[in-house]
Amino acid sequence: MIKKVQALFKKTDNQGQLALDLVEAGDDSDRYGKGERVTKALPPGISSKMLYNDIVKIAWPSFVELTLTQLASMVDLMMVGSLGPWAISAVGLTMQPKFLMMTAFMAMNVGATALIARAKGQDNPERANTVLNQSMFLTFVLSLAASIVGYAFSEAMIKFMGAADAQTLVGGTAYLKIQMIGFVPLALTSTVTAALRGIGDSKTAMEYNLIANLVNVVFNYLLIFGNFGFPRLEVAGASIATILGQFVAFILAIRRITRKGEYLHLSYKGGFKPQKKYMVSIFNIGIPAMVEQLVMRVGIIIYSKTVASLGTIAFATHQVCMNITALSFMNGQAFSVSATSLMGQSLGKKRPDMAQAYSRRTKRLGMYVSIFLGVVFFLFGEPIISLYTDDIQVITQGTQILKIIALIQPFQSSQFILAGALRGAGDTRATAIITFITILLLRPGLAIFSIRALGWGLMGAWIALAIDQLFRTLLIEMRFNSGKWKDIRV
Repeated sequence: MIKKVQALFKKTDNQGQLALDLVEAGDDSDRYGKGERVTKALPPGISSKMLYNDIVKIAWPSFVELTLTQLASMVDLMMVGSLGPWAISAVGLTMQPKFLMMTAFMAMNVGATALIARAKGQDNPERANTVLNQSMFLTFVLSLAASIVGYAFSEAMIKFMGAADAQTLVGGTAYLKIQMIGFVPLALTSTVTAALRGIGDSKTAMEYNLIANLVNVVFNYLLIFGNFGFPRLEVAGASIATILGQFVAFILAIRRITRKGEYLHLSYKGGFKPQKKYMVSIFNIGIPAMVEQLVMRVGIIIYSKTVASLGTIAFATHQVCMNITALSFMNGQAFSVSATSLMGQSLGKKRPDMAQAYSRRTKRLGMYVSIFLGVVFFLFGEPIISLYTDDIQVITQGTQILKIIALIQPFQSSQFILAGALRGAGDTRATAIITFITILLLRPGLAIFSIRALGWGLMGAWIALAIDQLFRTLLIEMRFNSGKWKDIRV
């Protein structure tokens, strides 16, 4: 089946010529020196259309990949939702602990993407492949440790997240333990994806993740409900289906980077012994990114626990709306992939003017898509929520929350894209500070105040989220406009 699906994709060169390849490499002269804003004029022979083509070439496979992955997650939750609100809550309670376990290696992936993108801009494949080897080794160690800890403390984490009853606790614990069993392949696949995005190849990840999603959905049908003679495993079946799909993606990802003749090629000859020079570079970018991710997860966990205190129905409504919101993230994240890759490659070629030109146009394209998504969420909230459940309380309140989600779409998109550009430049310290202010302090603080002091319930929590998104967008925009990212050395 896998070969047939792969055959649907006509092979194209994801590393084809960019507009960036047609401009002269820069130097370390002071024409783009500290404190000087980068010019908005394009280099001779370069048009906006060429830049838009480069952006879309990288973004569209990422958009398809991320959207289909999130759709598979939505189908997952819809199937689980047929078991009752407790099942939605059980799966929802596992999300933040799992993301917390992913923090370390996902942060190091930010460093890998930025460094590989710069190596690509410098036309230095040897350096890019050394970074790949070092990143794979680092991810393996970090994810193995995280999976052991996560498995051992699964029940404690679900309790901490606020399981409201015994059924939710048992289901959530089973789901999380199974996720931890498949954690290492998931982590290594994410590192391959990060490396490929660094060189502008987003199509390969789209292919293997699409196949993984198909495997996931098929086994959801078989294992959640016990169809075609398979055991009925309910919530545990959904978790098994997820890791089966992830393992298929891992096999295909490894096959891709072990093929001869590819720009990125995983080498076993020199082993995976850590090399100080490259580890330091990865850590310099990755550690602030890890702090950012940890701060984000802690803030979201506080926020989620506050919402969970409202009861099973409210948390089920919240989880459905978060699941739909995550679909809207795919727009910003897809264009963020373009911004990160093109920023890194431009700075590797010492052309911050091209980096800014790409970033601004990426933001503009993301804005157009976000406005469309906002209109859909605003007008069709009720039928979208009804796909998850027939509970009238969930549908009524979820429809109102989707209107808030609709209004913040353009701001959310801009924030994702410009933050991706800053990470591509290695400016992860600034994004970590902004995350600390908004997600750790502002969002949970406002949520606690609106729920406990004002009595606004679940709607108050979502108003807090909207304010957080707006303020974070403002801070990210200010940081990008300062131009300080062009002076960062990695």
